[in-house]
Amino acid sequence: MNEWNRTDLSAFLEKKATGLVYFYTPMCGTCQVASKMLQVIEQLVELDMGKMNLNFYPDLARDFAIESVPCLLFVQAGKIKETLYAFQSVPFLLEKIKQHLS
Repeated sequence: MNEWNRTDLSAFLEKKATGLVYFYTPMCGTCQVASKMLQVIEQLVELDMGKMNLNFYPDLARDFAIESVPCLLFVQAGKIKETLYAFQSVPFLLEKIKQHLS
């Protein structure tokens, strides 16, 4: 999964894309587990996905009402469909992707 900057995120949302935006912080242990789950997801599903270190973009936490990390935004046609904090398992994430982005 590619590390995105503010420009990448804006381009993704402006082109009315469908995919996932993952917010994390490097020192978050749960984020490290979530990152591994998303690496598996990336191998199984063809989907636009980007990750952003929230330490560098605290304003985005406010703009997207992000309450904690890890945080996964499900985006469909440039609009946020769901914000997820509890990643649970790879099958759970696959089901959420199918539910929101198919």
